[in-house]
Amino acid sequence: MNGRVTAVSSNGEYSFTKPNRDSIRLLAGLGVEGDVHAGVTVKHRSRVAQDPTQPNLRQVHLMHEELFEEVGNEGFKVAPGELGENITTQGIDLLGLPVGTLLRIGDTAVVEVTGLRNPCLQIDNFQDGLLKRVVGRDEAGNVVRKAGIMSVVRDGGVVRPGDSIVAELPTGPHRPLERV
Repeated sequence: MNGRVTAVSSNGEYSFTKPNRDSIRLLAGLGVEGDVHAGVTVKHRSRVAQDPTQPNLRQVHLMHEELFEEVGNEGFKVAPGELGENITTQGIDLLGLPVGTLLRIGDTAVVEVTGLRNPCLQIDNFQDGLLKRVVGRDEAGNVVRKAGIMSVVRDGGVVRPGDSIVAELPTGPHRPLERV
């Protein structure tokens, strides 16, 4: 399963959107250099309030560009970085990956998939009604989260638009993604 990077984004301040960059540097065990969510322990405000010593399983947020077209067909306009992701992808089924998948990005960077992003009300503050398009329920009533995946950095490196993404599935039984 392969794909490519279409955009990279980071922000050193807490804000919902992240500006696009020419490149970002992933730091092993930390996340995106200079990004507000980088660190060994949690940085998401609500999670810090619960327990600031929790490990940061949300160092790098990846989102599939195909979602922008999907919500665009319903009247929403979303561009890379606007939903807070660090890496926007194309051609890889991020939501279908199991926990523990390694994503080799560009020449040297490797991230390990930890789970699904749990979208929050800030999405509706960005565009009213968008939250219902990125979180819903399937026919069986199960919650379906479409707002990307979270990961931790195993091997650092520079990531740029156009870089390849190669997925290496874990050995053994695959665990489906859950919210982190």
